[in-house]
Amino acid sequence: GNVIAFGLFMSPLPTFYKVIRLKDTEQFSGVPYVATLLNCLLWTLYGLPFVTPNSLLVVTINGIGTALESTYLCVYLFYAPNKPRAKVLKMLAVVLTFFAAVALMVMTITHVHKTRQLIVGVLCVIVGTAMYASPMSVMVRKLVIQTKSVKYMPFLLSLTAFLNGLTWTAYAFLGKIDPFIVVPNAIGTCLATTQLILYAIY
Repeated sequence: GNVIAFGLFMSPLPTFYKVIRLKDTEQFSGVPYVATLLNCLLWTLYGLPFVTPNSLLVVTINGIGTALESTYLCVYLFYAPNKPRAKVLKMLAVVLTFFAAVALMVMTITHVHKTRQLIVGVLCVIVGTAMYASPMSVMVRKLVIQTKSVKYMPFLLSLTAFLNGLTWTAYAFLGKIDPFIVVPNAIGTCLATTQLILYAIY
């Protein structure tokens, strides 16, 4: 699961290599990377000892994910036109403020592990679902359907999202079912399948 999750975080590399080479983000959206950054931050918080003891692997992979997504966003903001850059900066401000508020609340208001796990776990479900859904913003803007091209919906991102969702969903059913893992990853598998179907069509 962690290997595929690492693959998911690395999958935008070809996209950002192209952005750096062209010095232009073209029509690529920064939204998926903001959503993934918040997802990684929350899962890192979830895996810390004062929330969920003995979850070193969760902290490690999501800490790496946080670093990679931050790098992608720096590149995106450097090359993006003013309007998309302003939009992503506003989203980042909201995301970082929200995460800081959650972390502060979890550390100060409640001192029970199960309560902390519940609060952060529910947020991980919501944000994890948003992360998987964020590439669909390209579809919402009708770029794929209007242009009959998947140029601006990176294939590797969709493929690794599908494999990641499928693997973690299967993993959650091996032992005691963890709804915080099952729900976002099962939904993510369905959303990524939709994206792969679009690749097959266009």
